Amino acid sequence: MDSRHEPVNEEAIEQPSSPQPETALTSQSSLVEEEAPSTPVSDHPTDDNAVEVEAPAEHEDVYAEEVGAGDHPTDDNAVEVEVEVPAEHEEAYAEEVGAGDHHDAADEVVESPHAPDTGVKRGDLIEGTILKTTPTEVTVEIGATVEGVINSRELERLTTSTIQTLQEGAKVLVFVVAAAGPDGRPVLSISRALEESDWREAEEYFQSKALYEGRVSGYNKGGLIVRFGRLRGFVPASQISPERRTRATGENPEERWGGMVSETIMVKVVEIKRARNRLILSEVAATRESRDEKKRRLLEELKVGERRKGKITSVADFGAFVDIGGADGLVHLTEISWKHLTHPSELLAVGQEVEVEVISVDPSSRRIGLSIRRTERDPWAEVQSQYVVGQLIQATITKLTKFGAFARLVDHPEIEGLIHISELSEHRVRHPREVVSKGDVLTLRIVKIDHDQRRLGLSLKKVDSPEYLDLDWKMADSNLK
Repeated sequence: MDSRHEPVNEEAIEQPSSPQPETALTSQSSLVEEEAPSTPVSDHPTDDNAVEVEAPAEHEDVYAEEVGAGDHPTDDNAVEVEVEVPAEHEEAYAEEVGAGDHHDAADEVVESPHAPDTGVKRGDLIEGTILKTTPTEVTVEIGATVEGVINSRELERLTTSTIQTLQEGAKVLVFVVAAAGPDGRPVLSISRALEESDWREAEEYFQSKALYEGRVSGYNKGGLIVRFGRLRGFVPASQISPERRTRATGENPEERWGGMVSETIMVKVVEIKRARNRLILSEVAATRESRDEKKRRLLEELKVGERRKGKITSVADFGAFVDIGGADGLVHLTEISWKHLTHPSELLAVGQEVEVEVISVDPSSRRIGLSIRRTERDPWAEVQSQYVVGQLIQATITKLTKFGAFARLVDHPEIEGLIHISELSEHRVRHPREVVSKGDVLTLRIVKIDHDQRRLGLSLKKVDSPEYLDLDWKMADSNLK
């Protein structure tokens, strides 16, 4: 393998050791191989080409239904990141990493043509029992009447801690290098057994499409290296999650990827080629599946009325999406605040943390309805207790429409009422601007309170109406008291 690949702690893999006396072999019930510490790989030649990778837009199905065809809102959470790794070079970078250790031709054992059939063959992975240990070899029982040998060459490759686990009676996993060596006994390897076991586990992950949680142990020009047992899995830049790619800034691999070493990463095995020593992993596929699984579980456990903490992930004209722990729910524009809003961005921004209440859960469509305003004090409770029809109030004109003007109560700015165009003046008004302007602070009379619909009807023309003279006297008298 190229010397520029991920440096490996030599003691953890193949550090030669001096012959171990039999008394130095300590008791262990099973063999545990130490993993090499995580270290970044060195740079590879720079490629001047660059590929722009954009975080995939989320919630497209919801957007399509809300805004209609041909009018897609901008996802404020989408970030374009330049990653200096052309896709056509990812295969070369994968080849450079190499998943497992290369085995020299000198390691291969020429099988004895006259040896008896032992019932085992090259490539078998067998759990055996240690029968005898000497400074130069370990004898392992791998069948009822079959004894194999771990020779001195293999023992020199093992770490001191592994050597110390080899004691008579201990169980050990071995790989059959040769069914029959020069003396007729099967030749066994512990290091090859561990690697073979990891390859087989990787195959199982590939077949089952299960998620694998590992740690970033290094990087090269093309992406990240993730340890899969003793194997080195390669995550190409195109298969690194958008969230992680947003942090991949800098002019060299160390600046882009170095800070990610030792981070936990969830991946899927997407390609295995033993002949080419390749193990390709994908964080993108794992992130998508992991999020889908989290959303499925969340949809099962969520209850209407439940409150959760979340973070704004995107903002559209019709509302905002909030991540509440693995799944996004929609806070419609009308559920953001008790105040009148024309756009969610008036109060919300991507990345902002909010408290929400679950108002609907639809497992079939996989949609979650949320509300921010219902976690806050309901100002209409005070309207019901403090205001009556006919009462005079102070309000500020906030918006003009063809059918009237909206006004916000001075004492309760969360509440807005409508002055219908017919309630602006005794004479005919073509447009509210003929009578009022935005920002005017006026005395108005309440002419309607609809608690169910949360609507407040206001009037300017009835402020001095004799119809409410008695009520005005009573209200004035109560205020004096």
